[in-house]
Amino acid sequence: MLVPPFSSQPHALKSRLRLLGWILGALTLTHAHAQRVGSDTDTPVWVPSVQRDVAGMDSNFLTSIADAPWWSAKGQVTVVNQTNGGFGAKYSGDNSLTNTRSTKQTFDTTLYLGLRLWNGAEFYLNPEIDQGFGLSNTVGAAGFPSGEAYKVGAQNPYYRLPRVFLRQTIDLGGESFHMDDQANQMEKTITVNNLTLTLGKFSVVDVFDTNTYAHDPRSDFFNWTVVEAGAFDYAADSWGFTQGAALEWTQDWWTIRGGYFALSTQPNNEKIDTQFDQHEWVAEFEERHQIAERPGKFKFLSFVNKGYMGLYADGVKYAALGGGAPDTSKVRKMNQRSGWSLNFEQEMSDDLGLFVRYSQNDGAKEAFDFTEVNQSLSSGLLLKGSAWKRHNDSLGLAWVSNRLSQDAQSYFKAGGMGILIGDGGLSYANEMITEVFYNLVFNDSLSMALDYQNIKNPAYNQDRGPVNILGVRLHASF
Repeated sequence: MLVPPFSSQPHALKSRLRLLGWILGALTLTHAHAQRVGSDTDTPVWVPSVQRDVAGMDSNFLTSIADAPWWSAKGQVTVVNQTNGGFGAKYSGDNSLTNTRSTKQTFDTTLYLGLRLWNGAEFYLNPEIDQGFGLSNTVGAAGFPSGEAYKVGAQNPYYRLPRVFLRQTIDLGGESFHMDDQANQMEKTITVNNLTLTLGKFSVVDVFDTNTYAHDPRSDFFNWTVVEAGAFDYAADSWGFTQGAALEWTQDWWTIRGGYFALSTQPNNEKIDTQFDQHEWVAEFEERHQIAERPGKFKFLSFVNKGYMGLYADGVKYAALGGGAPDTSKVRKMNQRSGWSLNFEQEMSDDLGLFVRYSQNDGAKEAFDFTEVNQSLSSGLLLKGSAWKRHNDSLGLAWVSNRLSQDAQSYFKAGGMGILIGDGGLSYANEMITEVFYNLVFNDSLSMALDYQNIKNPAYNQDRGPVNILGVRLHASF
């Protein structure tokens, strides 16, 4: 069965729905106040409605707290400090990485609150406080070196509500397995065959393009194009979250996922198009296998973005007619931009895992919500520390090659600006990234990571760099 059997008394579910209403009301007031005094650009959160009258519901559908907890509360704090050394640069632009020694820090703390509503249904919200800046205010490299750095920075702490969503899991039979209580996952028992619907505000990459060995900048690699497929231009506001829905169908050795999400109101914007006039469709197929009795996964993902976006070539033509640098914001019209990715992971031994990602997209049009990458190949290894009697520690090594299309190269060579890159000129070469980190785990709640990255041709410009970046990450969970 999906979860342990519950009593048939309706008052337990009524109480939870009433509590949910109180929580949402309080958060709405808090969120509105935070918009006035802190980050004034957060979008209103759409939350799935919950049926209020439960007295007449089928008693077999109701749940109680007899055998499974009906609520969950977790939290985390992460601090990342990064320093880039000085490096050679023939010129710099508005979106260039600072070529003198620079240190920046980011801080965030999150609460992961969960409430079990009825059989298979869970409601989650994640209030968060953020502070700080990425290196050079999070510009200067397509593969930006910190997944904890958002496109919006602030000197003072500010409040956000990045996730508010409902998850409904439907049992389809097969062998049962237990899921432990953790962040945004309540303790439960489900079957291997199931349907899972996620609805509300969350991140596209909470569901899509996941990878066991390279996906979480709070516990593994730092770089954007290591933890995600570089050319997957997923729908997101400037903090990486959006509104939408995802449906996952899991059977035995495979899973099919589909999603529909709102793009931002314009490329790289802090507000989401809540009318869904500009939107993204995502589909992913996941295959699970064993090689030499070692588990692995292979995923194929495709996406289509529909929104007001400019063609690089039109931006260059516009500049040629009117003078100045190309600007895709002057030539935007309703367009579609598609792309796809391959995602492979394989356990090599009890302590060693391998990952490979390849992605590419339509390079004729500007990036919408992620970063300027038209083709990306990444690979790496993650090794647990059992060999030196530190089993929970991990050592990671990754390599990335990011590329731009010919149209994009012409645009940036003429002085165009993008989301993360734009040096005012361009002597093109692929952006090459090497990253190595060691994550030292002190206990179940506290860890510290040391990270080194070398970026050759940052922002695809061989007239700048290479740059060396050192990072320290402190992470606590509770």
